[in-house]
Amino acid sequence: MPDDAQTAADLTSPDVLGGDWVARTLPLAPDGEPETVATLVHRAGPDGTPVHGSSRAVLYVHGFVDYFFQAEHAAEWVARGYDFYALDLRRYGRSLRRGQVPNYVTDLRTYDEEIDEALRIIRDEHRHDVVVLLGHSAGGLTAALWADRHPRAAGSPTSPWVDAVVLNSPWLDLQGSWFERTIAVRLIDALGPWMPQRIVGRLGPDYGRSLHVSTGGAWDYDLRWKPFAGFPVRAAWLRAIHRGHLAVAAGLSIDVPVLVCCSTASGPDDRWHEAITRTDSVLDVEQIAARTPGLGADVTLTRVPDGIHDLALSPEPARTRYVDAVFAWAAQHVPEATRD
Repeated sequence: MPDDAQTAADLTSPDVLGGDWVARTLPLAPDGEPETVATLVHRAGPDGTPVHGSSRAVLYVHGFVDYFFQAEHAAEWVARGYDFYALDLRRYGRSLRRGQVPNYVTDLRTYDEEIDEALRIIRDEHRHDVVVLLGHSAGGLTAALWADRHPRAAGSPTSPWVDAVVLNSPWLDLQGSWFERTIAVRLIDALGPWMPQRIVGRLGPDYGRSLHVSTGGAWDYDLRWKPFAGFPVRAAWLRAIHRGHLAVAAGLSIDVPVLVCCSTASGPDDRWHEAITRTDSVLDVEQIAARTPGLGADVTLTRVPDGIHDLALSPEPARTRYVDAVFAWAAQHVPEATRD
């Protein structure tokens, strides 16, 4: 929370998306990197006050080598009666500061601080009764683990909670060969504490090239924050992801309804291929499907034909299939707000 000298207005400015989007800086506790902040993005009226179309809201958490730019998908939520918020986590996108190691943490629980603060703002300051947590890819893993640690049953003014969880192609297991998923990851587990920032991998550039307008894709976004070749994968970060995967494999106990959406097919993640615009060419969708039942007691899996990794960016008609599936599920599983 800001101190007495920093009001919400002081920390809020027009957002890079333009229009009525604003970005609110969330100061965070020092964690070894300079100027640690997160950024909460939402829409505001002409006077800068939040737009409240509903007492229901959604909070979006992006994936690795990513940030919030999916304003078209946000509009789908708004059209159906939700105020939309997005969180750029520390050292991602709007929250990345000079001198920081991009996208880097050593424990996924570190993100609790900014998720908790974003939910405090959404519920307490902006007066939303019902909140859906929406996570994509690594953000889907983070969201699932957060929801497991923050049961709705324990929610209170000092213990944040959400009412439902939607996961868009969540990263629930480590893809790759048997060697990469067993022997190599054990070596990284051992390496992480001793050489935490050792580079152990990189993302391939082809998925990003398939998305961006400059290389024939349909979407325009900032390549400084979401570069084609990504940012280096570092040992301690991958160790944190692996520990999250182990928790999922052991079984979570999310006590609110969960929707998991993913494509019906995966493509190779190390080269361009002719099906890159109609497959998940980042994660193994069969692993997602296999891990989904262990997330909680009320979990729905929806497969989207011809969907890509970020289903919200899929070419039509897959994008509409994803949107329709989300809101058909939400109509049955998301509670009504008491103040609508």
